Amino acid sequence: MLNLERFFELDYYLEIGMEYLSKERYDELVAELNYMTDVEYPRIRDDLAEARSQGDLSENCGYRAARRAQAKAISRIRFLQKVLQHSRIIDTSILPKDCISLLSKVEFTHLGTGRRMAYTIVTHHEMNLEQGKISCNSPIGAALMGKKEGDIVEVKAPAGAFQIKIESVSTP
Repeated sequence: MLNLERFFELDYYLEIGMEYLSKERYDELVAELNYMTDVEYPRIRDDLAEARSQGDLSENCGYRAARRAQAKAISRIRFLQKVLQHSRIIDTSILPKDCISLLSKVEFTHLGTGRRMAYTIVTHHEMNLEQGKISCNSPIGAALMGKKEGDIVEVKAPAGAFQIKIESVSTP
């Protein structure tokens, strides 16, 4: 059962050893894992067998390249398996609607520059600035968690502290 009192504390996620993903991101990771295991790894295995059949392995750069590709593929497959094993899909029905949480779209103004920005708060596995998604572990994401529309929030970033004003919040 989700502990809503500690839901906004970042160490809560570390303690329970769980990763939370949107349904969309979970499906993307499953598709990538299936591609890696069903298409990419068999292709690499075939490349490795072909390079091995060419004779002397000590001077065979094709063999070394295939081994490197195999190691990278195995590493990625293991990473994806581990992420999916310890992941749960975020149940949007239990997310609070009155404050910022995971998957909330937040529009805010940087009070120092007057610049207005909008981001969706996601886990670090989904972070993508080009798509307007910031991690709940980032300085801005962590400062916004649990706050409400109209709040002025102090953000402690590596470049220095600054304030932002939350203009609007929409939840899934």
